[in-house]
Amino acid sequence: MTDPRDDVDVWLHAEVEPIHPPPGTFERIRKQARRRKRRRALVAAASAGAVAVVTVLAVVALPKVVPSVLHLRKTSVGSSAARGTFRPRSDVVTTPTPDASTPHTAPGQLPPVPAHFAPTSVTFVGLDTGWVIGQAGTPGHCYNGYICTSVARTDTHGGTWYGVHAPPTGAPQGASGVSQIRFLEGINGWAFGPQLWATHDGGQIWTQISTGGLRVTSLETVGSEAFAVFARCTGNGTDFAAGCTRFYLYSSPASSDAWRPVPGLAGGFGAPGGGAGSAAVVLTSGRGYFYTPAGTLFSGPVTDGAAWTGAARAALPCLPGTASASGRPSGGQLAAYGAGGLALACPAAGAGGAAGGAGGAGGGAGGGAGGADQQETIYGSADGGQTWQRSGALTTAGPATSLAAAGDGVMVLGTGACIDVSADNGARWRQAQVGPAGGFSYVGMTSTVQGVAVPADASLHEVWFTFDRGQSWTAWPIRGG
Repeated sequence: MTDPRDDVDVWLHAEVEPIHPPPGTFERIRKQARRRKRRRALVAAASAGAVAVVTVLAVVALPKVVPSVLHLRKTSVGSSAARGTFRPRSDVVTTPTPDASTPHTAPGQLPPVPAHFAPTSVTFVGLDTGWVIGQAGTPGHCYNGYICTSVARTDTHGGTWYGVHAPPTGAPQGASGVSQIRFLEGINGWAFGPQLWATHDGGQIWTQISTGGLRVTSLETVGSEAFAVFARCTGNGTDFAAGCTRFYLYSSPASSDAWRPVPGLAGGFGAPGGGAGSAAVVLTSGRGYFYTPAGTLFSGPVTDGAAWTGAARAALPCLPGTASASGRPSGGQLAAYGAGGLALACPAAGAGGAAGGAGGAGGGAGGGAGGADQQETIYGSADGGQTWQRSGALTTAGPATSLAAAGDGVMVLGTGACIDVSADNGARWRQAQVGPAGGFSYVGMTSTVQGVAVPADASLHEVWFTFDRGQSWTAWPIRGG
Protein backbone atom coordinates (compact mmCIF):
# COMPACT_ATOMS: atom_id res chain seq x y z
CA MET A 1 0.00 0.00 0.00
CA THR A 2 1.42 3.31 -1.00
CA ASP A 3 2.05 6.28 1.34
CA PRO A 4 -1.27 8.28 1.51
CA ARG A 5 0.51 11.65 1.89
CA ASP A 6 0.39 13.99 -1.08
CA ASP A 7 3.62 15.31 -2.60
CA VAL A 8 2.36 18.79 -1.89
CA ASP A 9 2.19 17.97 1.80
CA VAL A 10 5.75 16.77 1.65
CA TRP A 11 6.84 20.03 0.04
CA LEU A 12 4.94 22.15 2.54
CA HIS A 13 6.46 20.41 5.52
CA ALA A 14 10.00 20.32 4.23
CA GLU A 15 12.58 22.83 5.37
CA VAL A 16 13.09 25.58 2.79
CA GLU A 17 16.24 27.65 2.49
CA PRO A 18 15.43 31.21 1.33
CA ILE A 19 17.01 32.45 -1.85
CA HIS A 20 19.48 35.18 -0.98
CA PRO A 21 19.33 38.46 -2.96
CA PRO A 22 22.22 39.37 -5.21
CA PRO A 23 25.12 41.08 -3.47
CA GLY A 24 24.55 44.83 -2.79
CA THR A 25 20.74 44.67 -2.96
CA PHE A 26 20.15 45.98 0.59
CA GLU A 27 22.59 48.86 0.08
CA ARG A 28 20.74 49.89 -3.11
CA ILE A 29 17.41 49.85 -1.24
CA ARG A 30 18.83 52.08 1.51
CA LYS A 31 20.19 54.56 -1.07
CA GLN A 32 16.82 54.71 -2.86
CA ALA A 33 15.05 55.39 0.45
CA ARG A 34 17.45 58.23 1.22
CA ARG A 35 16.87 59.73 -2.24
CA ARG A 36 13.06 59.60 -1.74
CA LYS A 37 13.39 61.43 1.60
CA ARG A 38 15.53 64.13 -0.01
CA ARG A 39 12.98 64.61 -2.83
CA ARG A 40 10.13 64.94 -0.32
CA ALA A 41 12.10 67.54 1.66
CA LEU A 42 12.83 69.58 -1.49
CA VAL A 43 9.16 69.52 -2.56
CA ALA A 44 8.06 70.66 0.91
CA ALA A 45 10.60 73.49 0.91
CA ALA A 46 9.55 74.61 -2.57
CA SER A 47 5.90 74.64 -1.53
CA ALA A 48 6.70 76.72 1.55
CA GLY A 49 8.71 79.13 -0.60
CA ALA A 50 5.83 79.50 -3.04
CA VAL A 51 3.48 80.35 -0.20
CA ALA A 52 5.95 82.92 1.08
CA VAL A 53 6.21 84.52 -2.37
CA VAL A 54 2.43 84.66 -2.74
CA THR A 55 2.18 86.23 0.72
CA VAL A 56 4.71 88.93 -0.14
CA LEU A 57 3.01 89.68 -3.44
CA ALA A 58 -0.33 89.93 -1.68
CA VAL A 59 1.16 92.70 0.48
CA VAL A 60 2.84 94.57 -2.38
CA ALA A 61 0.06 94.33 -4.97
CA LEU A 62 -3.63 94.81 -4.33
CA PRO A 63 -5.22 91.36 -4.28
CA LYS A 64 -8.29 90.46 -6.24
CA VAL A 65 -11.09 90.55 -3.71
CA VAL A 66 -14.84 90.59 -3.56
CA PRO A 67 -16.25 93.80 -5.08
CA SER A 68 -17.08 96.46 -2.56
CA VAL A 69 -20.84 96.11 -2.87
CA LEU A 70 -20.43 92.90 -0.85
CA HIS A 71 -19.78 93.43 2.85
CA LEU A 72 -18.96 91.30 5.86
CA ARG A 73 -21.09 91.39 8.97
CA LYS A 74 -18.45 92.86 11.29
CA THR A 75 -17.23 96.40 11.89
CA SER A 76 -13.63 95.34 11.25
CA VAL A 77 -13.50 93.24 8.08
CA GLY A 78 -10.85 90.98 9.51
CA SER A 79 -12.33 87.86 11.05
CA SER A 80 -10.95 84.44 10.17
CA ALA A 81 -14.14 83.79 8.22
CA ALA A 82 -13.53 86.95 6.21
CA ARG A 83 -9.97 85.97 5.38
CA GLY A 84 -11.18 82.57 4.27
CA THR A 85 -13.86 84.07 2.04
CA PHE A 86 -11.59 86.68 0.49
CA ARG A 87 -8.37 84.67 0.02
CA PRO A 88 -6.97 85.81 -3.35
CA ARG A 89 -6.04 83.39 -6.12
CA SER A 90 -4.20 84.12 -9.31
CA ASP A 91 -6.80 82.57 -11.61
CA VAL A 92 -10.13 82.92 -9.80
CA VAL A 93 -11.86 85.99 -8.37
CA THR A 94 -15.16 86.42 -6.61
CA THR A 95 -18.04 88.27 -8.21
CA PRO A 96 -21.50 89.12 -6.85
CA THR A 97 -24.69 87.34 -7.74
CA PRO A 98 -27.63 89.60 -8.67
CA ASP A 99 -28.79 89.86 -5.06
CA ALA A 100 -25.22 90.44 -3.81
CA SER A 101 -25.68 87.77 -1.16
CA THR A 102 -23.60 84.78 -2.32
CA PRO A 103 -20.43 85.05 -4.42
CA HIS A 104 -19.51 82.84 -7.33
CA THR A 105 -16.22 82.55 -9.16
CA ALA A 106 -15.33 83.77 -12.62
CA PRO A 107 -11.99 82.64 -14.02
CA GLY A 108 -9.56 85.10 -15.54
CA GLN A 109 -11.44 88.31 -14.64
CA LEU A 110 -10.87 91.29 -12.38
CA PRO A 111 -13.70 91.91 -9.90
CA PRO A 112 -16.31 94.00 -11.71
CA VAL A 113 -17.25 97.56 -10.85
CA PRO A 114 -20.57 97.47 -8.97
CA ALA A 115 -23.52 98.66 -11.02
CA HIS A 116 -24.69 102.29 -10.89
CA PHE A 117 -21.44 103.54 -9.30
CA ALA A 118 -21.94 107.17 -8.18
CA PRO A 119 -18.50 108.51 -7.16
CA THR A 120 -18.29 111.18 -4.48
CA SER A 121 -14.50 111.26 -4.03
CA VAL A 122 -11.31 110.30 -5.87
CA THR A 123 -7.69 109.88 -4.81
CA PHE A 124 -4.57 109.11 -6.85
CA VAL A 125 -1.06 107.93 -5.96
CA GLY A 126 1.19 108.65 -8.89
CA LEU A 127 -0.19 109.00 -12.40
CA ASP A 128 -1.82 105.61 -12.97
CA THR A 129 -3.26 104.22 -9.73
CA GLY A 130 -6.33 105.72 -8.10
CA TRP A 131 -9.52 104.92 -6.19
CA VAL A 132 -13.07 106.26 -6.13
CA ILE A 133 -15.64 105.87 -3.38
CA GLY A 134 -19.38 106.32 -3.58
CA GLN A 135 -22.71 104.59 -3.52
CA ALA A 136 -23.29 101.74 -5.98
CA GLY A 137 -25.45 98.71 -6.59
CA THR A 138 -29.21 98.55 -6.42
CA PRO A 139 -30.78 99.86 -3.19
CA GLY A 140 -32.38 96.99 -1.33
CA HIS A 141 -29.86 94.51 -2.72
CA CYS A 142 -26.77 95.64 -0.84
CA TYR A 143 -25.34 94.63 2.51
CA ASN A 144 -28.10 94.63 5.16
CA GLY A 145 -30.47 95.82 2.46
CA TYR A 146 -29.26 99.44 2.45
CA ILE A 147 -25.46 99.86 2.74
CA CYS A 148 -24.19 100.34 -0.81
CA THR A 149 -20.88 102.11 -0.12
CA SER A 150 -18.41 100.86 -2.74
CA VAL A 151 -14.83 101.40 -3.85
CA ALA A 152 -13.27 100.94 -7.29
CA ARG A 153 -9.63 101.08 -8.32
CA THR A 154 -7.82 101.90 -11.57
CA ASP A 155 -4.24 101.11 -12.57
CA THR A 156 -4.64 102.69 -16.01
CA HIS A 157 -5.12 106.38 -15.01
CA GLY A 158 -8.89 105.96 -15.18
CA GLY A 159 -9.14 103.99 -18.42
CA THR A 160 -10.65 100.96 -16.70
CA TRP A 161 -11.73 100.26 -13.13
CA TYR A 162 -12.35 97.18 -10.99
CA GLY A 163 -14.18 96.64 -7.72
CA VAL A 164 -12.31 96.39 -4.41
CA HIS A 165 -13.46 96.07 -0.84
CA ALA A 166 -15.15 99.00 0.94
CA PRO A 167 -15.81 99.80 4.60
CA PRO A 168 -19.15 98.33 5.69
CA THR A 169 -20.91 101.62 6.38
CA GLY A 170 -23.41 103.77 4.52
CA ALA A 171 -23.54 107.20 2.93
CA PRO A 172 -23.23 110.23 5.24
CA GLN A 173 -26.14 110.41 7.63
CA GLY A 174 -25.49 112.81 10.47
CA ALA A 175 -22.59 111.34 12.43
CA SER A 176 -22.40 108.06 10.46
CA GLY A 177 -21.24 106.97 7.04
CA VAL A 178 -18.39 108.01 4.72
CA SER A 179 -18.11 110.00 1.49
CA GLN A 180 -14.38 110.70 0.95
CA ILE A 181 -11.29 108.56 0.31
CA ARG A 182 -7.50 108.98 0.45
CA PHE A 183 -4.60 106.59 -0.15
CA LEU A 184 -0.96 107.26 0.66
CA GLU A 185 0.26 104.41 -1.59
CA GLY A 186 -1.24 101.05 -2.39
CA ILE A 187 -1.23 99.88 1.23
CA ASN A 188 -2.46 102.58 3.65
CA GLY A 189 -5.79 104.27 2.97
CA TRP A 190 -8.65 106.08 4.73
CA ALA A 191 -12.37 106.56 4.16
CA PHE A 192 -13.92 109.47 6.05
CA GLY A 193 -16.60 112.14 6.19
CA PRO A 194 -17.95 111.93 8.84
CA GLN A 195 -16.73 108.58 10.25
CA LEU A 196 -13.10 107.49 9.97
CA TRP A 197 -12.11 104.07 8.61
CA ALA A 198 -8.60 102.85 7.84
CA THR A 199 -6.97 100.05 5.87
CA HIS A 200 -3.34 98.99 6.12
CA ASP A 201 -3.38 96.11 3.64
CA GLY A 202 -4.51 97.68 0.39
CA GLY A 203 -8.22 97.56 1.22
CA GLN A 204 -8.66 93.92 2.23
CA ILE A 205 -9.61 94.92 5.78
CA TRP A 206 -11.24 98.21 6.82
CA THR A 207 -11.43 99.09 10.51
CA GLN A 208 -13.46 101.91 12.03
CA ILE A 209 -11.42 104.37 14.11
CA SER A 210 -13.00 105.92 17.20
CA THR A 211 -13.12 109.72 17.02
CA GLY A 212 -14.69 110.41 20.42
CA GLY A 213 -17.90 111.71 18.91
CA LEU A 214 -16.13 114.17 16.57
CA ARG A 215 -16.59 114.13 12.79
CA VAL A 216 -13.73 114.00 10.29
CA THR A 217 -14.19 116.75 7.70
CA SER A 218 -10.75 116.84 6.03
CA LEU A 219 -7.88 114.35 5.69
CA GLU A 220 -4.59 114.43 3.80
CA THR A 221 -1.46 112.30 3.91
CA VAL A 222 2.17 112.62 2.84
CA GLY A 223 5.45 110.85 3.57
CA SER A 224 4.70 108.54 6.49
CA GLU A 225 1.98 110.58 8.26
CA ALA A 226 -1.75 111.23 7.94
CA PHE A 227 -3.40 114.44 9.17
CA ALA A 228 -7.14 114.95 9.70
CA VAL A 229 -9.48 117.70 10.88
CA PHE A 230 -11.78 116.47 13.66
CA ALA A 231 -14.81 118.72 14.24
CA ARG A 232 -17.66 119.08 16.69
CA CYS A 233 -20.77 119.30 14.48
CA THR A 234 -24.54 119.07 14.70
CA GLY A 235 -25.51 118.60 11.06
CA ASN A 236 -28.12 115.97 10.23
CA GLY A 237 -28.74 113.82 7.18
CA THR A 238 -26.29 114.30 4.33
CA ASP A 239 -25.08 117.63 5.76
CA PHE A 240 -22.66 115.94 8.14
CA ALA A 241 -20.33 118.99 8.19
CA ALA A 242 -23.05 121.54 8.99
CA GLY A 243 -23.15 123.26 12.36
CA CYS A 244 -19.45 122.63 13.09
CA THR A 245 -18.30 124.96 15.85
CA ARG A 246 -14.90 123.65 16.97
CA PHE A 247 -12.03 122.10 15.02
CA TYR A 248 -8.97 120.04 16.00
CA LEU A 249 -6.01 118.84 13.95
CA TYR A 250 -5.00 115.22 14.62
CA SER A 251 -2.22 113.11 13.12
CA SER A 252 -1.17 109.47 13.04
CA PRO A 253 1.65 107.42 11.55
CA ALA A 254 0.24 106.21 8.25
CA SER A 255 0.84 102.55 9.05
CA SER A 256 -1.03 102.62 12.38
CA ASP A 257 -4.15 104.11 13.97
CA ALA A 258 -2.51 106.13 16.77
CA TRP A 259 -4.39 109.40 16.25
CA ARG A 260 -3.31 112.24 18.58
CA PRO A 261 -3.75 116.05 18.59
CA VAL A 262 -0.94 117.78 16.73
CA PRO A 263 1.43 119.37 19.30
CA GLY A 264 0.73 123.07 19.73
CA LEU A 265 -2.85 122.80 18.49
CA ALA A 266 -4.44 120.55 21.10
CA GLY A 267 -6.98 123.13 22.31
CA GLY A 268 -8.79 123.37 19.02
CA PHE A 269 -10.24 126.40 17.26
CA GLY A 270 -13.72 127.89 17.10
CA ALA A 271 -15.50 129.84 14.39
CA PRO A 272 -15.81 133.64 14.71
CA GLY A 273 -18.61 134.75 17.03
CA GLY A 274 -19.22 131.20 18.16
CA GLY A 275 -21.03 130.33 14.94
CA ALA A 276 -20.49 127.55 12.43
CA GLY A 277 -17.42 127.40 10.22
CA SER A 278 -14.98 125.07 8.51
CA ALA A 279 -11.28 124.21 8.47
CA ALA A 280 -8.87 122.43 6.14
CA VAL A 281 -5.44 120.82 6.17
CA VAL A 282 -3.11 120.91 3.15
CA LEU A 283 0.31 119.25 2.90
CA THR A 284 3.51 119.50 0.90
CA SER A 285 6.45 117.09 0.92
CA GLY A 286 7.94 118.47 4.11
CA ARG A 287 5.41 120.80 5.70
CA GLY A 288 1.73 120.98 6.57
CA TYR A 289 -0.74 123.86 6.92
CA PHE A 290 -3.91 124.15 9.01
CA TYR A 291 -6.44 126.75 7.80
CA THR A 292 -8.59 127.54 10.84
CA PRO A 293 -12.19 128.85 10.84
CA ALA A 294 -11.01 132.29 12.01
CA GLY A 295 -8.72 132.60 8.98
CA THR A 296 -5.46 132.00 10.85
CA LEU A 297 -2.86 129.71 9.30
CA PHE A 298 -0.73 127.32 11.36
CA SER A 299 2.20 125.34 10.03
CA GLY A 300 4.61 122.62 11.07
CA PRO A 301 6.72 119.67 9.91
CA VAL A 302 4.97 116.51 8.77
CA THR A 303 7.54 113.98 9.96
CA ASP A 304 9.11 114.60 13.38
CA GLY A 305 6.12 115.37 15.61
CA ALA A 306 7.29 118.90 16.38
CA ALA A 307 4.76 121.53 17.47
CA TRP A 308 2.93 123.57 14.85
CA THR A 309 2.91 127.35 15.19
CA GLY A 310 1.37 130.37 13.49
CA ALA A 311 2.65 130.69 9.93
CA ALA A 312 1.31 134.07 8.80
CA ARG A 313 2.08 137.47 10.30
CA ALA A 314 -1.65 138.23 10.12
CA ALA A 315 -4.88 136.48 9.34
CA LEU A 316 -5.31 135.30 5.77
CA PRO A 317 -7.14 137.55 3.29
CA CYS A 318 -10.40 135.61 3.70
CA LEU A 319 -12.09 133.13 6.00
CA PRO A 320 -12.80 129.54 4.96
CA GLY A 321 -16.53 130.14 5.53
CA THR A 322 -19.04 127.44 6.37
CA ALA A 323 -18.53 123.89 5.18
CA SER A 324 -19.79 122.52 1.89
CA ALA A 325 -21.51 119.13 1.75
CA SER A 326 -18.11 117.41 1.47
CA GLY A 327 -16.70 119.13 4.56
CA ARG A 328 -14.38 121.44 2.64
CA PRO A 329 -14.67 125.24 3.00
CA SER A 330 -17.27 127.07 0.94
CA GLY A 331 -15.26 130.32 1.10
CA GLY A 332 -11.48 130.54 0.81
CA GLN A 333 -9.88 127.68 -1.13
CA LEU A 334 -6.30 126.93 -0.04
CA ALA A 335 -3.72 124.91 -2.02
CA ALA A 336 -0.08 124.01 -1.36
CA TYR A 337 2.71 123.05 -3.76
CA GLY A 338 6.47 122.69 -3.88
CA ALA A 339 8.66 123.91 -1.02
CA GLY A 340 6.58 126.52 0.79
CA GLY A 341 4.34 127.54 -2.11
CA LEU A 342 0.75 128.41 -1.21
CA ALA A 343 -2.22 129.79 -3.14
CA LEU A 344 -5.56 131.05 -1.83
CA ALA A 345 -8.72 131.84 -3.81
CA CYS A 346 -10.96 134.35 -2.00
CA PRO A 347 -14.52 135.20 -3.13
CA ALA A 348 -15.67 138.80 -3.33
CA ALA A 349 -16.81 140.26 0.00
CA GLY A 350 -20.21 138.88 0.95
CA ALA A 351 -20.04 136.05 -1.60
CA GLY A 352 -20.03 133.01 0.63
CA GLY A 353 -17.03 133.27 2.90
CA ALA A 354 -14.93 136.34 2.20
CA ALA A 355 -13.89 138.57 5.10
CA GLY A 356 -16.59 137.46 7.44
CA GLY A 357 -18.47 135.18 5.62
CA ALA A 358 -4.86 118.40 -1.37
CA GLY A 359 -1.01 116.30 -0.10
CA GLY A 360 -1.81 114.18 -3.09
CA ALA A 361 -4.74 114.47 -5.44
CA GLY A 362 -7.95 113.56 -3.64
CA GLY A 363 -11.40 115.01 -3.27
CA GLY A 364 -15.13 114.49 -3.19
CA ALA A 365 -18.59 115.68 -3.96
CA GLY A 366 -20.26 118.59 -2.29
CA GLY A 367 -20.21 121.92 -4.07
CA GLY A 368 -22.66 124.77 -4.17
CA ALA A 369 -25.09 125.47 -6.95
CA GLY A 370 -23.57 127.12 -9.98
CA GLY A 371 -24.89 129.55 -12.53
CA ALA A 372 -24.09 133.02 -11.12
CA ASP A 373 -20.90 134.85 -12.06
CA GLN A 374 -18.58 135.39 -9.14
CA GLN A 375 -15.38 137.33 -8.64
CA GLU A 376 -12.42 135.45 -7.15
CA THR A 377 -9.16 137.05 -6.06
CA ILE A 378 -6.03 134.87 -6.03
CA TYR A 379 -3.33 135.38 -3.40
CA GLY A 380 0.05 133.68 -3.31
CA SER A 381 2.82 133.01 -0.79
CA ALA A 382 6.32 131.79 -1.58
CA ASP A 383 7.51 131.61 2.06
CA GLY A 384 5.16 129.08 3.61
CA GLY A 385 2.39 131.54 4.42
CA GLN A 386 4.44 134.16 6.26
CA THR A 387 3.60 136.84 3.71
CA TRP A 388 0.92 137.07 0.99
CA GLN A 389 0.64 138.99 -2.25
CA ARG A 390 -2.24 139.45 -4.66
CA SER A 391 -1.53 137.33 -7.74
CA GLY A 392 -4.55 138.04 -9.93
CA ALA A 393 -8.32 137.85 -10.22
CA LEU A 394 -10.97 136.22 -12.36
CA THR A 395 -14.70 136.27 -12.93
CA THR A 396 -15.91 132.69 -12.88
CA ALA A 397 -19.28 131.14 -13.64
CA GLY A 398 -20.01 129.83 -10.14
CA PRO A 399 -18.80 129.67 -6.54
CA ALA A 400 -15.33 128.16 -6.11
CA THR A 401 -15.31 124.64 -4.66
CA SER A 402 -11.62 123.69 -4.75
CA LEU A 403 -8.23 125.00 -5.85
CA ALA A 404 -5.20 122.98 -6.96
CA ALA A 405 -1.70 124.36 -7.51
CA ALA A 406 0.57 121.86 -9.26
CA GLY A 407 3.76 123.94 -9.47
CA ASP A 408 5.42 125.12 -12.67
CA GLY A 409 2.82 127.89 -12.71
CA VAL A 410 -0.18 125.56 -13.17
CA MET A 411 -3.32 126.25 -11.11
CA VAL A 412 -6.87 124.96 -11.62
CA LEU A 413 -10.02 126.21 -9.93
CA GLY A 414 -13.13 124.06 -9.69
CA THR A 415 -16.46 125.86 -9.39
CA GLY A 416 -20.16 125.11 -9.29
CA ALA A 417 -20.31 125.58 -13.05
CA CYS A 418 -16.90 125.05 -14.66
CA ILE A 419 -13.13 124.57 -14.37
CA ASP A 420 -10.79 127.55 -14.82
CA VAL A 421 -7.06 127.23 -15.43
CA SER A 422 -4.00 129.46 -15.05
CA ALA A 423 -0.51 128.80 -16.42
CA ASP A 424 1.24 131.68 -14.60
CA ASN A 425 0.54 131.19 -10.88
CA GLY A 426 -2.88 132.82 -10.98
CA ALA A 427 -2.09 136.05 -12.81
CA ARG A 428 -4.28 135.23 -15.84
CA TRP A 429 -7.12 132.73 -16.15
CA ARG A 430 -9.21 131.09 -18.84
CA GLN A 431 -12.27 128.86 -18.71
CA ALA A 432 -11.13 125.34 -19.62
CA GLN A 433 -14.34 123.34 -19.14
CA VAL A 434 -18.01 124.29 -18.87
CA GLY A 435 -20.36 121.99 -17.00
CA PRO A 436 -21.68 119.42 -16.46
CA ALA A 437 -24.81 120.75 -14.75
CA GLY A 438 -23.94 121.59 -11.16
CA GLY A 439 -20.26 121.97 -12.01
CA PHE A 440 -17.48 120.27 -10.09
CA SER A 441 -17.18 119.57 -6.39
CA TYR A 442 -13.45 118.91 -6.55
CA VAL A 443 -10.45 119.37 -8.83
CA GLY A 444 -6.88 118.24 -8.18
CA MET A 445 -3.58 117.76 -10.01
CA THR A 446 -1.55 114.55 -9.80
CA SER A 447 1.36 116.24 -11.62
CA THR A 448 1.99 119.48 -13.50
CA VAL A 449 0.38 117.82 -16.53
CA GLN A 450 -2.29 115.38 -15.26
CA GLY A 451 -5.33 116.13 -13.09
CA VAL A 452 -8.73 114.77 -12.05
CA ALA A 453 -12.09 116.32 -11.15
CA VAL A 454 -15.32 115.04 -9.56
CA PRO A 455 -18.70 116.33 -10.81
CA ALA A 456 -21.04 117.68 -8.15
CA ASP A 457 -23.73 115.39 -9.58
CA ALA A 458 -22.57 111.90 -8.54
CA SER A 459 -25.36 110.28 -10.57
CA LEU A 460 -23.36 110.99 -13.74
CA HIS A 461 -21.22 107.94 -12.80
CA GLU A 462 -17.99 109.58 -13.97
CA VAL A 463 -14.84 111.49 -13.14
CA TRP A 464 -13.01 113.94 -15.42
CA PHE A 465 -9.36 113.91 -16.47
CA THR A 466 -6.86 116.32 -17.99
CA PHE A 467 -3.53 115.34 -19.55
CA ASP A 468 -2.45 118.74 -20.86
CA ARG A 469 -1.88 120.94 -17.79
CA GLY A 470 -5.60 121.56 -17.27
CA GLN A 471 -6.20 123.08 -20.69
CA SER A 472 -8.87 120.50 -21.66
CA TRP A 473 -10.94 117.97 -19.69
CA THR A 474 -12.72 114.73 -20.63
CA ALA A 475 -15.37 112.72 -18.75
CA TRP A 476 -14.42 109.08 -18.13
CA PRO A 477 -17.11 106.71 -16.81
CA ILE A 478 -16.48 104.47 -13.82
CA ARG A 479 -16.68 101.10 -15.53
CA GLY A 480 -14.68 97.91 -15.97
CA GLY A 481 -12.58 96.85 -18.92
